[in-house]
Amino acid sequence: MSESASGVPGMSVASAFAGMRSVTPVVFRAGCPDCRGRFELTASALRLAIGASSRTTFYSFTCPDCGASVRKPAGERIVELLTGGGVSTLRLHSTL
Repeated sequence: MSESASGVPGMSVASAFAGMRSVTPVVFRAGCPDCRGRFELTASALRLAIGASSRTTFYSFTCPDCGASVRKPAGERIVELLTGGGVSTLRLHSTL
């Protein structure tokens, strides 16, 4: 038996992905404090910064309506939702 590109003997790439369906991208609802716009953003439009305290943990994005840079605090639940949804995360403190 020969090994395929997937590394599994006898399995082709096509058969490995045969049952998969496309996944709907995760979107997050957000609002702008400047223009009061309400909209949905994909994970790639958001950034999450995790600091040493709740005061230094926040998420940010650019308002698609007015272009303002928005920064909002992120509690534990928000951090969990954003990281689970694939938002890029920057750790501002050492884990040591």
